[in-house]
Amino acid sequence: MKVLGIYGSPRKKGNSDILLDKALEGAKAKGAEVVSIYVRDLKFSGCQECNACEKTGECIVDDDMQFIYPLLQNAEAIILATPVFFYGMTSQLKALIDRGQAMWSKRMLEKKKDNLKIYTSGKGYLIAVGATKGKNLFLGIELVARYFFDALDMEYKGGLFFKGVEKKGDILKLSEALKKAFEFGENIVFNKGE
Repeated sequence: MKVLGIYGSPRKKGNSDILLDKALEGAKAKGAEVVSIYVRDLKFSGCQECNACEKTGECIVDDDMQFIYPLLQNAEAIILATPVFFYGMTSQLKALIDRGQAMWSKRMLEKKKDNLKIYTSGKGYLIAVGATKGKNLFLGIELVARYFFDALDMEYKGGLFFKGVEKKGDILKLSEALKKAFEFGENIVFNKGE
């Protein structure tokens, strides 16, 4: 099984990075082939809304996203990880997701309308960490993730969410959270993404 981890934080080795590391360790322990993308290291722009992808299903903007599209297409499971910024995901991760418009266009060109709710490309997951404990802390992030995975023809299968974690490395003090993240990765492979 091919599992793609997308690190959405601008901060290296922060809490969401640590949790995704653990989840990918768990997936690898169950035999998955693991690939990682650090969005902070990519050079790309947001979607230009030029609509060129509506004709071909491919983005014409020549930047690092051209290396990312094949990874998105070949993954059987994708795990997004992000800290919460103003009740949303990071702008870097959101820009990558917006560039998923080309994948949506490709899906619209290749799939019959009757089959749009039948996901055949894999499963999508989310890990999010926030400093506050607000009731709706993860709602916006989860909604965006769900529709990103829809654009990739993947079924959103849920995620791990941790509130009240702010300072870099604070998640390391929560051994139960680290254990849950490792098991999360294991279960993605054990259940074949179910």
